[in-house]
Amino acid sequence: MTIASPVSGRLRLGKLALLLSAATLAPFAAAAQDAEAPAEETSTSALDQINEILVTGTKTKDAENVQDVPLAVTAFNAGTLEAYKIRDISGLSFQAPTVSLDQVGTSRGTANFTVRGLGINSSIPSIDPTVGVFVDGVYLGINGGVVFDLFDLESVEILRGPQGVLFGRNVTGGAVVINTGNPTEDFSGKFRAAVDGPLVDGGRGGANYTVSGVLSGPIIEDVLLFKAGAYYNKDEGYFTNLFNGENQGAAETKIFRGALEARLGALTLLGKLDYFESDGDGPAAQNRGFFDRNSYDLSIDEPGFYANEIWTGSLTATLDIGAGTLTNVFGYRDYKAATRGDIDATPRFLFHSNTATDQDQISNELRYAISTGALDLTFGGFYFKQNLAYDESRELRRDLPVNLRPPVFYGGGRQEHEVLGVFANAQLEIADGFSLIGGLRWNQETKDAAVTYVTPRAPCSVVAGTCPTGTQPFNPATETAGFTDDVRFRNLSPKVGAQYEWANSQLYGHWSRGYRSGGYNFRITNVAVFNRAFAATGELGFGEEKVDNYEIGGKFQTMDRSFTLNVAGYITKVGNMQREVNLADPGAGVVQNILNTADATIKGFEAEARMRVSESLAFSANVGITDAAYDRVLFDISGDGRITDADLALSLPRVPPVTVGVGFIHDLDLGTGGALLTRVNYQYRDRAAYTDDNFGWLNDLSNLEANISWTTPVDGLTLSVYGRNLIDQVQEGGDTQVPFGGPLSDGVQQPFQQRPGAGTFSPLMRGRNIGIEALFEF
Repeated sequence: MTIASPVSGRLRLGKLALLLSAATLAPFAAAAQDAEAPAEETSTSALDQINEILVTGTKTKDAENVQDVPLAVTAFNAGTLEAYKIRDISGLSFQAPTVSLDQVGTSRGTANFTVRGLGINSSIPSIDPTVGVFVDGVYLGINGGVVFDLFDLESVEILRGPQGVLFGRNVTGGAVVINTGNPTEDFSGKFRAAVDGPLVDGGRGGANYTVSGVLSGPIIEDVLLFKAGAYYNKDEGYFTNLFNGENQGAAETKIFRGALEARLGALTLLGKLDYFESDGDGPAAQNRGFFDRNSYDLSIDEPGFYANEIWTGSLTATLDIGAGTLTNVFGYRDYKAATRGDIDATPRFLFHSNTATDQDQISNELRYAISTGALDLTFGGFYFKQNLAYDESRELRRDLPVNLRPPVFYGGGRQEHEVLGVFANAQLEIADGFSLIGGLRWNQETKDAAVTYVTPRAPCSVVAGTCPTGTQPFNPATETAGFTDDVRFRNLSPKVGAQYEWANSQLYGHWSRGYRSGGYNFRITNVAVFNRAFAATGELGFGEEKVDNYEIGGKFQTMDRSFTLNVAGYITKVGNMQREVNLADPGAGVVQNILNTADATIKGFEAEARMRVSESLAFSANVGITDAAYDRVLFDISGDGRITDADLALSLPRVPPVTVGVGFIHDLDLGTGGALLTRVNYQYRDRAAYTDDNFGWLNDLSNLEANISWTTPVDGLTLSVYGRNLIDQVQEGGDTQVPFGGPLSDGVQQPFQQRPGAGTFSPLMRGRNIGIEALFEF
């Protein structure tokens, strides 16, 4: 949504502001939720001017106030995102409970999202997510190219828990709904320039520069509107590579975006086109056999690279018909990426890898939404098709004499993927304030794949169509090339619940079911393990994952809206859990098997709160508590050769037991000197296992953010100073064991509760970052 800026930018910034801070012990983006004073009041405090947050993820006829929705959802409007200085989706990782929106680090921009303990830890593009990402109503078919620079956003909504009825498969953990900015009725512009960097004593890396601009307005008043924007970022590299003293992590990103909106009576057409290009260094990986995991030290003999080019387009048509609105959303995406990384993360050439990914997709959703006094009903159909191809090559032990070097590994996979869906969702008020909720979605998903084992072989490319894929019928005893196969999944995703509303509050409860797609592993390096799995199941791929979620919650708000408290408790039953089991291997570097490993139960509690204590000061907080455990183990995930109680006792990967945070926002009126808006947020995320065998783990993290924005007396000009990760704590995208260690290794792999006893591939995320920004808008 657009924040109105009536007389002074001070009021506008205030609106951005209260959408900030978060938690019952963590910055709570639901401060983005709503704290507007009664309309008749005319207080000059910026905190009185905050607009309510409207969410679109419920797909009802009209967007709904986040406080009225019977879902656990944290929403951010344009003002909140501006005040938080959000530059990519991972910047929201510390703004809501039980949410981690990190990137995996192996391949820059690849999402590694986890919500309520459901997530993945892989860069293999054939693995479907548990947290679906939707941009302007278009589902992104793979995790690649998701965590990149963002600008000019209308809103971001994080829906927690299975969202299968309205969004389909691969939203068992939740959905992230991103809406980019729409054209405006009045001519307006926004221009930004910023520079930030580590500012660490002794030096670490270089500066990061960003400029962007957006223009919007009417071409034909009330009939044809436009928006055009451009974004440029040059990152000199945050880290210092001790191998050569040069910066590591350099990147350059360009975005060009355009939108047209045509208002033709009852019909509205909104088209958007986005071009994204980014390239730079490969992963800034630390080997913890050489360096302490609480340091930013790294030493790699090759910086590597990544290169991405993405075209994304959407056309949304809305037509008012009768009591409802007919909406059609067509989407297109073309994604191309290449990477090279130093996977051994040492100053020797022990294991380096190349990848190439080529993906294109089209999708279309047609839905009709009706809203009457007692009934909200949405029903429709969905179609999705994507073509995906992936190459991988591995070079090991290039430190040896030429005649002793092992041959290069080549392989990957290709897949045609089609999805059909039909859905309906309704909420019916049967008594004053009491409603019943029900929904159902039918899905059919087809995958047709050709996989080439990533093993030593003559040079070939799956993307170019030159790799072998084996013969039919498949014979594991003789086949060394790969296989072709197809699979079809059909399922029903239901939801049943109820809601009771009174005054400004509500109670709700529901049961919902969702599915995560089965499929094929494009990174098969251990053919023997693959053949054993085939012998046990008779399947060349892995099965779909079923998730049942039982949830009760409440949203409470005082009549003057000065205090808001949202709580939810849930029990999630995961059946046939999909996991990527990572094992260090001297021959292949790392072996990654995708298997259905277990059934599990995840229990949790979440709370988000905000309190306005004066006309100029508000506090917010959030807390998430999660208890996850295996119920039944189907595969030897401990790696000891047996399925025993040792497997059942392992921690589920990427499930921090506690996330908690607090924050505040303060608006100071300087009279003719403008206004100062101050925001401080602190969030803690507990330590968590990274790998299924618990040999890898993610550090606990205390994240402190702050910024001060001065709305100057110059109309439209705002100057800001901001800081992220001010405590400078180390965060990693992963912690995968590799068979190449250094002086801190003892050669024995150990669980994450102890000191790791082998080398690791641990891509580092940015530490302390301090920046300044100038924003001018009219």
